[in-house]
Amino acid sequence: MAVAQLLILLITANGAPVLAHWLWRGRGAAPIDGGRVLRDGHPLLGASKTWRGLAAALLATPAAALAVGLDAPTGLLIAVAAMGGDLLSSFIKRRLALPPSSQSLGLDQIPESILPALAAAPRLHLSPWDIVLSVVLFFLLELGLSRVLYRLGIRQRPY
Repeated sequence: MAVAQLLILLITANGAPVLAHWLWRGRGAAPIDGGRVLRDGHPLLGASKTWRGLAAALLATPAAALAVGLDAPTGLLIAVAAMGGDLLSSFIKRRLALPPSSQSLGLDQIPESILPALAAAPRLHLSPWDIVLSVVLFFLLELGLSRVLYRLGIRQRPY
């Protein structure tokens, strides 16, 4: 049950920015990094990491936690860790000179699932195997759901 709850919250945290972008298009899309470029000539995070997306994740995930029988602080913890993992991925991708919104299999899924799983493990009583299972299932679900959202016109890219 805890793995299923975690997966729902991971999907919510990582999907909320995508849905916010689709709903509001360019409105409220200020980049978190403020357009900063580091000495390597690449953005700190990139224009696709916005305050709007961060706010969407931080608001939607606690609400989803309540819907699946968990408390809102657990949902917020998972959202913060998921967004931290997503921002870490973006930072690494920029250092590797990959453009914003480019696909990097594994780097796009693992940090944003393993960090929240580790953070929530004590609250959800997750075993190490539960954490591994959650990361693997999120990886597979994220790849599949991204393609579905692309076909529905919600995502701009199928990944």
